[in-house]
Amino acid sequence: MDTNREDIGIAIRSALIDKGTKQKFSLFVLIILSIIFIFIETIETKPFNFFRIFLKDIIYRGSIAVSIPSKSFGNFTDYVKEHVNLYSNYSQLKKENEELKNNISKTDFLELENTQLRKLIEEQIASSSNLVSARVMLDKQSPYLNSFVINIGSNKGIKNGMAALDGKNFIGRIVDVNFFSSRVLLISDLNSKISVLIEPSAYHAILSGHGRNKPTLEYLPEKHTIQNGDKVYTSGKEGIFSPGIPIGEVIIENNFIKVLLFSDLSQITFINIIL
Repeated sequence: MDTNREDIGIAIRSALIDKGTKQKFSLFVLIILSIIFIFIETIETKPFNFFRIFLKDIIYRGSIAVSIPSKSFGNFTDYVKEHVNLYSNYSQLKKENEELKNNISKTDFLELENTQLRKLIEEQIASSSNLVSARVMLDKQSPYLNSFVINIGSNKGIKNGMAALDGKNFIGRIVDVNFFSSRVLLISDLNSKISVLIEPSAYHAILSGHGRNKPTLEYLPEKHTIQNGDKVYTSGKEGIFSPGIPIGEVIIENNFIKVLLFSDLSQITFINIIL
């Protein structure tokens, strides 16, 4: 057992001594090579100059070749960053563009609404009647029943039977009044019956709605001379509406005497009510 332990110790010391010798030898060789290279660098002869130039070119070219992957990766990273920034800027610009479009649309809508309101004010100033304006809140349209719900009621002095106008044209009458809202029965409604006067013949008739934009004239004289283009006005005969409010003009279709209304009932936003 003792012999074995001594052998192991000797082997370990030998290995350390060998390793130290190798390290010393390697350091010595490196010093010698450094001195040789320094000495060679000082020699100015064509062969050594060509060798140095060749060696430097190899080193420079090699450094360029080695740096290509890192440069390519850096360029690729920059490209990705630019792409991400470009997409981010595009998204921001798109959002700002949409906001500008919405603002322009709102501005256009407000200008249109102001134009309509100015028109209503001018009509009220020019009219000899006492008018009040209202906005259509709800448009109830069906094949037979046609009415508007407006945003004023008894709070503005509205009462049943008052005439509703689109500009200067008669379009219906108030049939239901609440405190802040009212319902307007349009002349196209199935339940609408209005006394009218036809010009130039001065015939009296009843304008009856049928749920369409062309109500018909009823109870005309048997030997009437109604023609296309004759004008139709309120007659004022029932004592509810003022006489002479324009409604439309006569159009004869399939032996039916109809009235083409001056106002398109599907395109009304504001109306005037005669108090």
